[in-house]
Amino acid sequence: MAQFSKLKKTMKIFAVVQAGLIALLVFMAVNFQTKLRLLHREHNFMQGVVFSFVVQLVLFYPIYRFAGKEAERDLALASNPSTAEINAIFKKKRFADVLKVSVFLFFLVFIIASPADPQALSIIYYSFVLTILTYLQCYNFAAKKLMPK
Repeated sequence: MAQFSKLKKTMKIFAVVQAGLIALLVFMAVNFQTKLRLLHREHNFMQGVVFSFVVQLVLFYPIYRFAGKEAERDLALASNPSTAEINAIFKKKRFADVLKVSVFLFFLVFIIASPADPQALSIIYYSFVLTILTYLQCYNFAAKKLMPK
């Protein structure tokens, strides 16, 4: 089981990051709610939250599949693969890293290009943080499921 120590460390780091992201999500939700209240648009807060959850429902399955494949690759690395297998795994990991950076840049550009409307910004922000949280939770779930007991 010592071969999985790096994966277990990664899972612990992901758990800590999730706690931080949840705290940040709550903090920003309070800020967005305050801004909307000052604009006399309190009803828009819940609309933004609901819309963000709908976006997450649409994105859940692709994120789940992606995180599962990432966990499988990390587990394959822990089982002493051959040099050819290591090269193939790292090629797939590079593609996955490019995909993750692309999603991050997509949200970043979306936030920069969006109007200054607090409701639009809140939907984009909630969707971004929830996407990261979903990935981290799905990765941990898949890794726990795939690791031998």
